[in-house]
Amino acid sequence: MARPNPVVKIILVLMLLFIAVIALFPFFALLLASFKPSTELLRYGLNLKLQAHLLSFKNYIYLFQEGAKYLIWYKNSLVITIIGTILSLFFSSMVGYALAVYDFKGKNVVFILVLAVMMIPMEILMLPLYKLMVSFKMINTYWGVIVPIMVAPVAIFFFRQYALGLPKELLDAARIDGCSEFKIFFNIMVPLMKPAFGAMAILQAMGYWNSFLWPTVILRTEDMFTLPIGLSGLLTPYGNNYDILISGSLLTILPIIILFIFFQRYFISGLTVGGVKG
Repeated sequence: MARPNPVVKIILVLMLLFIAVIALFPFFALLLASFKPSTELLRYGLNLKLQAHLLSFKNYIYLFQEGAKYLIWYKNSLVITIIGTILSLFFSSMVGYALAVYDFKGKNVVFILVLAVMMIPMEILMLPLYKLMVSFKMINTYWGVIVPIMVAPVAIFFFRQYALGLPKELLDAARIDGCSEFKIFFNIMVPLMKPAFGAMAILQAMGYWNSFLWPTVILRTEDMFTLPIGLSGLLTPYGNNYDILISGSLLTILPIIILFIFFQRYFISGLTVGGVKG
């Protein structure tokens, strides 16, 4: 196998670095703006001017002051994201696995319904889902946000596609050894589906973490708001706290970055392998 040309390799690395700098430019501008007062932002907008006399931690201090709701919103978002992601991975993987492995009456109909639900916008489902949450008395609760989107059609489809590529011989061998179906799934199939779990963990967590419309409908009191709802309240007809909004928004990126660091080795393999099976 021929070794790559060093000159081509250097050029490729420089091109990728240039693209990375362009992609990160908005983030650097936001990071710098988070230390500036709102008057400076309204006057000059986002820029990369490093004016040391204007930089301070006042915006971040305000977020954590006594009486500020930011930490409460952060906690609400974390609770909803963690519980919602775990339950979504659990139930969606089981449904996708069942559709891929087992043969039962109506299997194709169920799969077609899953595909159909994927094509329906959330806005169309909001009214019936809201009435359902009222009946279940889940308004202004964590469960009211989590339950309606807990079993995600996209995740079901992804897990099904991934499970189609798993060796069926392992299932037969496990059954011969006397394993139950649940034991086969949790002890044999789940470890083999780690890349799929890693990819879906990032996507589902981002979905819950960034969700705005549905939590806005369900959550009523300020103590139950999530970060997107709480931060959006900083922009009002009576004044726009862009400095606080930018500082708070930057801190919301941290959990997603941490999650991606932990699951990044599974992310690409999970998407590429699961996306072409079946």
